[in-house]
Amino acid sequence: MELRNIAIIAHVDHGKTTLVDAMLKQAKALSRHDEGGERIMDSNDLERERGITILAKNTAVEWGGVKINIVDTPGHADFGGEVERALSMVDGVLLLVDAAEGPMPQTRFVLKKAIEAGLKPIVVINKVDKKDARPDEVLNETFDLMAELGATDEQLDFPYLYAVGREGTAWLGQTPKPDLTDLFEAILQHIPAPQVALGPFQLRVANLDYSNFLGKIALGKVHRGTVRKNQYVTILGEHGQRDLKVVAVFTHRGLERLEVDEVTPGDIVAIAGMEGVEIGDTIAAREAPEALPRLAVDEPTVSITVTPNTSPFSGKEGKFVTSRQIRERLLKELETNVALRVIEVTPDTFELHGRGELHLSVLLETMRREGFELSVGQPSVLFKEVDGQIQEPYEYLVVDVPEARFGPVMETLGSRKAQMVHMEQEGGRIRAEFTVPARALFGFRTLFLTLTAGEGVMSHNFHAYGPHVGSLETRTTGSAVAMEAGVAYAYSLYRLQERINFFIEPGTEVYVGMIVGEHVRDNDLNVNVNINKKLTNVRAAGSDENIRLIPPRKFTLEEALEFLAPDELLEITPQSLRLRKRVLDPSQRKRAEAI
Repeated sequence: MELRNIAIIAHVDHGKTTLVDAMLKQAKALSRHDEGGERIMDSNDLERERGITILAKNTAVEWGGVKINIVDTPGHADFGGEVERALSMVDGVLLLVDAAEGPMPQTRFVLKKAIEAGLKPIVVINKVDKKDARPDEVLNETFDLMAELGATDEQLDFPYLYAVGREGTAWLGQTPKPDLTDLFEAILQHIPAPQVALGPFQLRVANLDYSNFLGKIALGKVHRGTVRKNQYVTILGEHGQRDLKVVAVFTHRGLERLEVDEVTPGDIVAIAGMEGVEIGDTIAAREAPEALPRLAVDEPTVSITVTPNTSPFSGKEGKFVTSRQIRERLLKELETNVALRVIEVTPDTFELHGRGELHLSVLLETMRREGFELSVGQPSVLFKEVDGQIQEPYEYLVVDVPEARFGPVMETLGSRKAQMVHMEQEGGRIRAEFTVPARALFGFRTLFLTLTAGEGVMSHNFHAYGPHVGSLETRTTGSAVAMEAGVAYAYSLYRLQERINFFIEPGTEVYVGMIVGEHVRDNDLNVNVNINKKLTNVRAAGSDENIRLIPPRKFTLEEALEFLAPDELLEITPQSLRLRKRVLDPSQRKRAEAI
């Protein structure tokens, strides 16, 4: 059977996963159980909750007697390791661009990777049914972006279609069609069949899975040759080579894996029984153990420090609390998360290096749901030395804000050493593009939503390393820290709420050194939230004030990480997120500040 291997790439929320769902349904590749669902490919709980794709996933459909392997990739640059692995298995890409928003930072990121890999793109202008859609302008912007990123003449001569992914329609030219036939035909016509070398079996591992019955499963594209069940193969990795027996071989159809007797060269397959194999390793025939080049993944730019939870509430909510359990879990994550680095600083302290805050916070959220308790320090960027000069990572930031609110945003970004590279004004809104030091964006998202009254849209991705800009002030407020352990009372919170924006509500149990709110000034403030009003038998009209509390601010994990100061920690448990000082005792903190 003929083959086509494609990846679907786009900015976050431009409709990748929805379009893949429609392709699966129209090619009749789904079982009856799956047909009723939405965003079927987002199988992970976190993906469904956040509405984003985190893990690259494989599926396959048949059209006109040709098998089309489809890889759905993440749009966030933080999951660039997943994108790079996906692109190593395919021969072309479907680039989705929103007909209203046009190319965005993550569009630039994933497109740059595809162009560097020499892949032929098919451009799909999606969501053309939007009121503010401008499909022809967006098409021109996409062409300009590809030219700017160094696309070849062949890549610039791309076919393009218009689509409404939610309705499962796509068409060439100006006349809308009722289904995706034009899209499937464009894939068959313009995406080349996989180039297969002659010789014995060879496959580079691009992804890993695990089965309780079959053991570790390696996924990748067959570079050459073929392999069967029970055949012995050689694993070639960074730690030498060894022989393993193939337990089973699978191909994909819809969301299912189908066991087959023998794999086809050029197909994307799964091989079971590959214990100890790592992403980037080569699986080769035993008679010709030749290694393919390992996958090159962009270096991490952000680090955080993880330690076991040492707060007074440690062990109350989690199952896994020891440094040994945390270490085992982090080492297991390294097997599948190619963009992650784990450095064991001390037996109790681990430094995680990742592609961004979201990349690291998704790992922390996953561990939290598995029952782990952790303490996490303030995120920091990774500097590097080039020709004797210290350099730091910069982000490419795009903001889209109402015209009336652009001034405060511009002023704030200016104070954070951002440089504007482009600006355009249309329909009462301003869209501006900046290069900005990555650390200047810590805590900026929450401030940005406040400055734009929730009407602003921002997105960013890694741009390049550049000159170090010196000190940056990203937080202008202090912390309100509990000075007594106990239960918080409404009476105490009410008396303090003029000066403090609280993170807790009445009835919350607190400990000494726990951060209970944000002080409106730039200094920390020790407060007692455990005082209740003394009751007497005497009553007089008007003596009892009606206590009205401002609702507390609730953090997501990313927002809590962004809020942290250098002397603070985030306590993560399966049920709670608590901010705390590294040194809990207020007198010891004062002594440390005086030194």
